[in-house]
Amino acid sequence: MESAIPTQRSALRCLSPENLAGLQLTKLNQMLAEVLPHNAFYAEKFSDWKLPLNSLDELSQLPFTFKDELIGKHESGDLANNRTYGIEQYVRFHRTSGTRGRPMVVLDTATDWQWWIEAWQYVLDAAEIDAGDRCFFAFSFGPFVGFWSAFDAATARGCLAIPSGGLSTVSRLELIQHSQATAVFCTPTYALHMAEVAQQHHIHLAELGVRRLVLAGEPGGSIPEIRSRIETAWNAKVVDHSGATEIGPWGFSDEQQSGVHVNEAFFLPEFISLDTGTPAGEGELSELIITTLGRYGSPVIRYRTGDLVRPRWNTASPCNFVLLEGGVLGRTDDMLIIRGVNVFPTSIEQILRGFPEVVEYRLTAVKRGEMDAISIEVEDRKQAPERIAHELNLRLGLKVDVELVEAGTLPRFEGKGRRFIDARKS
Repeated sequence: MESAIPTQRSALRCLSPENLAGLQLTKLNQMLAEVLPHNAFYAEKFSDWKLPLNSLDELSQLPFTFKDELIGKHESGDLANNRTYGIEQYVRFHRTSGTRGRPMVVLDTATDWQWWIEAWQYVLDAAEIDAGDRCFFAFSFGPFVGFWSAFDAATARGCLAIPSGGLSTVSRLELIQHSQATAVFCTPTYALHMAEVAQQHHIHLAELGVRRLVLAGEPGGSIPEIRSRIETAWNAKVVDHSGATEIGPWGFSDEQQSGVHVNEAFFLPEFISLDTGTPAGEGELSELIITTLGRYGSPVIRYRTGDLVRPRWNTASPCNFVLLEGGVLGRTDDMLIIRGVNVFPTSIEQILRGFPEVVEYRLTAVKRGEMDAISIEVEDRKQAPERIAHELNLRLGLKVDVELVEAGTLPRFEGKGRRFIDARKS
């Protein structure tokens, strides 16, 4: 069951760089014209700058937006500071997960929410989901944005959307089976956990008829070892997606599953080299900077996402939007420097997931003097952590302590996995 991409979205994906830049500049100036008279946060931030912009090159002259600037005070209910309108104009309330500091409340108008739904259609296109599909949403339906917009996007496409908030993992697996779901939306962590629970309860996951897994919330869907493990367990194709509460649904898998395209019709990306702090070149490790194009009620302009990526413009993909090779590779604040070697938690997970007997793990980073150090706890059915330590040493060039723990003792997660404990600042 495959969907042809509608003509308008297909045309936007295939725009030449010049025409795409023209579209982005028009959308950016339209947004600035609407937002700046009403948005106190950005009116003050850009008060010294001449607007509208004459070219996208001028965007780099504007100041960055940082998450710390957006987080409201407790007395304001932690409402994000970048609201454009009075609160009576907003219809959607969502709150960041709080994984990295205090949660932040982000609001959307009805028009903004429709913008979310339209942006999600690119993800559903990548997943080849159409009106005949039955889409199962394995998340809590709490205040974290999760797959709320995906749920509405699926119903807008004519799919049968199946919620599962409040259910146990076993109950969700049973509902997937009874509802004959063909697509499941969840985090990579939870896809693996459902596979583990299915095995424990003798549920034949690969025979349930799910053909697509749309994964988001954390790196994993574009990491070959993790993707292969999930696809094998479910007998289904993985489609990676990237987004954030304060930004929107900005990324979708490429056809080769080698990474994530930035949806440049709805988001304007920039890339800052991690080494030089200047605009990054082809394939260079960089931080992703995003400007929303069309989310007027809660816009972000030149937002420092903290996501580490490698942009590729020269690809064989039929989509001309920039490709992030390997998806989101990690976070700038998660980078570890172990005896002079830069290491990211996602690199370690990629190695660990290459061992099919490793059910779960936890990575802890500490400071030893001026140096970073790490230790890893694993639930390993083979009970041979020394082979894992050897592989880490071989591939990272580092000696890492790997400790075997009893099966079932490490935490399991429905949403974003919290396997990385950063105790360096404790």
